[in-house]
Amino acid sequence: MMNKNKFIEKINPLILNGVAHRGLHNEKYTENGINAFKWAIENNVAFELDVHLTKDNKIVVCHDDNLIRTTGKDGIIEELTLSEIKSNYQLFDGSQIPTLSEVLEITNEQVPIVVEIKVHNANYKELTKHTLKVLEKIKDKRNIMLISFEPRALICARKAGFMRGLLVCEKDKWVFRFRHLFESVDLEYTMMKDKNVKRYQKKHFVNVWTIENEEALKAVDHKVDTITFQHLDLDKIKNALN
Repeated sequence: MMNKNKFIEKINPLILNGVAHRGLHNEKYTENGINAFKWAIENNVAFELDVHLTKDNKIVVCHDDNLIRTTGKDGIIEELTLSEIKSNYQLFDGSQIPTLSEVLEITNEQVPIVVEIKVHNANYKELTKHTLKVLEKIKDKRNIMLISFEPRALICARKAGFMRGLLVCEKDKWVFRFRHLFESVDLEYTMMKDKNVKRYQKKHFVNVWTIENEEALKAVDHKVDTITFQHLDLDKIKNALN
């Protein structure tokens, strides 16, 4: 079993300053959009994004499987081709729904990216396979971290060489039993009180999500390895980690 420092060596140190949830989005820039990612890059901050598999096996970036929340138009990603998505849907900030390849191109490994594999109807094998295919262009594997609520997706990525983090929420904390299969866990921040989490953290990497107010930030201040955050000042995040 590797010690904690060996796990930390598998990621770009910039992640230790915090991870912008779905990019640095705000009223101007829609979440998981190119503009939100560019703003994160300009601020030299790592960011998280979510990937889905289209009907024609392309990897697009969006949190929900339905496009309605960020475009105002109903549509399930997995039931649409990339061409249909690009032609008929637009994010609220006027930009197109990006592919993972497009995000990698504009990022150019300037900052690390945390990629959440968003499984739909048990498509974890195909989704992970095509995601890893896109990620083959990454030169420094420390610039990518893979996370998912689906342990099987992360198991499928075990030979890819990227850091893998198991996502766990309070209501489905039973998933935490699979923690030792991976280098990291990505927890709902309220779970940091759990003794098993504290024990795991001694030898593994622990991130918490999603910190978006002062109360939540205070609860994890100097208690975790990194933080996924939104709508908070970058300096406050760094101060809570360093």
